[in-house]
Amino acid sequence: MLGILFAVLFYVATLVLVIGVAARIWRFARIPAPLKVPIAPAPKTSGGVVLRMFREVVFFESLFKSNKWIWLFGWTFHMSMWLVLMRHLRYFTQPVWGWVEVVQPFGTYAAFGMIFGIAGLWGRRIVVERIRYISSPSDHLMLALLGGIVFTGAMTRFVAHTDIVAVKVFMLGLLRLKVGPLPSDPFLLVHLFLVAALMIVFPVSKLLHAPGVFFSPSRNQTDNARKKRHLAPWAAKMES
Repeated sequence: MLGILFAVLFYVATLVLVIGVAARIWRFARIPAPLKVPIAPAPKTSGGVVLRMFREVVFFESLFKSNKWIWLFGWTFHMSMWLVLMRHLRYFTQPVWGWVEVVQPFGTYAAFGMIFGIAGLWGRRIVVERIRYISSPSDHLMLALLGGIVFTGAMTRFVAHTDIVAVKVFMLGLLRLKVGPLPSDPFLLVHLFLVAALMIVFPVSKLLHAPGVFFSPSRNQTDNARKKRHLAPWAAKMES
């Protein structure tokens, strides 16, 4: 029964996540940019835009220039999260890919990097007055949800060890539409429940900045306003 409940939960969460994110990306892509608004200094070629977006996504370039402390917490959290996510691919692949095996020790201790990042970002929303003023309950809820996922995940790894073989069998079964038994360890069950909850709220939360950054006109536009007139699709129709 426990396996069935969590199987249904994850199928529903995956459906909401995929459809929700796809719908938001489709909406982002259809919103016109009526003006050329790249933040200077901006690249003048498409190749330069690609390089700029790469630096922004991987190194958080603009955040580094604006505030070193926030950059430290934010970059540490996001890079640690990617290591943890790559490590978790072991539960969905058989045989495990070679590079996933290489990442295992780094992904294991990256959980502490995520905790460090969340603590810093959350503390900023509490300690810094101007940030506390504009922080909404949903901001704290997202940080609490992420913190709960990391904490319970770390507990299953370092304190209350769970049967990871059984967890992998369960996850591989879900991919093949076969529901199997799931260990009843409390920390594992809370961890999986919080992950499913995050998947469900992701499409309607501020966490959607992950794909949204690629649609930011201030980042994805070339600085060629003097060479080429910029017209949004709706403006071009009005002139024709």
